[in-house]
Amino acid sequence: MVHCHLRWDFVWQRPQQLFSRLAAHHAVLFVEDPMPGEGDAHLDVSEPYANVVRLVPRLPHDAPADTDAQWRLLLPLVEQALQRHPLLAGRFANPVQWFYSPMSAPVLLGRFGARGTVYDCMDELANFRFAPPDIAARERYLLSRADIVFTGGYQLYEAKARHHPTVYFHGCGVDVGHFGRARLASTQVPDAVADLPGPILGYVGVIDERLDYPLIEALARRYPQASVVMAGPLAKVERADLPDLPNLHWLGQQPYDALPALVKGFDVCLMPFALNDATRYINPTKTLEYMATGKPVVSTAVADVVRNFTPVVDVAYSTDEFLDAVARAIDGADPALLREGIARAMDASWDSTVATMRSELLGAVMPVRAVRTGEP
Repeated sequence: MVHCHLRWDFVWQRPQQLFSRLAAHHAVLFVEDPMPGEGDAHLDVSEPYANVVRLVPRLPHDAPADTDAQWRLLLPLVEQALQRHPLLAGRFANPVQWFYSPMSAPVLLGRFGARGTVYDCMDELANFRFAPPDIAARERYLLSRADIVFTGGYQLYEAKARHHPTVYFHGCGVDVGHFGRARLASTQVPDAVADLPGPILGYVGVIDERLDYPLIEALARRYPQASVVMAGPLAKVERADLPDLPNLHWLGQQPYDALPALVKGFDVCLMPFALNDATRYINPTKTLEYMATGKPVVSTAVADVVRNFTPVVDVAYSTDEFLDAVARAIDGADPALLREGIARAMDASWDSTVATMRSELLGAVMPVRAVRTGEP
């Protein structure tokens, strides 16, 4: 039973990569944060992926603003659905609870006959824009009761290991077969990129407070003959506040299946992250995805990128260094480093990551019922 602040149909990232694979062994109930709805409180239940059931709680317009009060309102509906809904009944008795956000933990942790608790810390959410003021206290509550903790970055691992005895670092993985399609002659670049003047300097990912917008604008001004492509959904930023230049193209959210073809059209892959509290602990999933495409990658000096991915990724410590690194990549990336990047990606598959995480989980929380393998 996964408690997640991210939507299943948002950008395909760590939760989707993990649970689309764990679903081969265990039924997965993906419980999202509440959303506004019409009428009384209710649950939207669907099965968007084989053996993954998505549960979206809907709150009435007069619902309390307090997080705990919201979940206390919803809890009887969830318990009833677990017993009676055709997609849920009999599938989630005595589940392992897997938390991405600590916000619901005070009400939900230990409910539903849960036999164990996982905290998968993929970001330092307390540092994000509009973070609830009590999120750090709720995380301490969750850490004090979790059986096992995973982290998505090494900086996060060092921070959480000070507060829990069983913490494992599992950084970003990659579906090499998927993103390797960018290296196939048969893959066609979409018109949205193919029709732009080159070189194409591209980014794929969420457009939010983690990006360095003055840097992105400086890049577009430094290379007016180039096209700077920013592909991804907006989150906590407004389109009117983004830089607006003729050669700067904001494409919006792209389907996961379309990303290899999109990145094939890039000449340089960008990671223009601001160095702020929101990026202090990130380990960007896109690093290995870019590397799997065989394209040169330029990044700002995010700590986990510096630690894990240099020299394959050309890391810059200032705006001028970033612009110069892009120039080097345009002039001709080192073929040996591109081959090393592909090899690194091939050694970091999500399949192997999930297999290791599942083994560690089974060791910490026994027994976890496997729905297909028949193991105890």
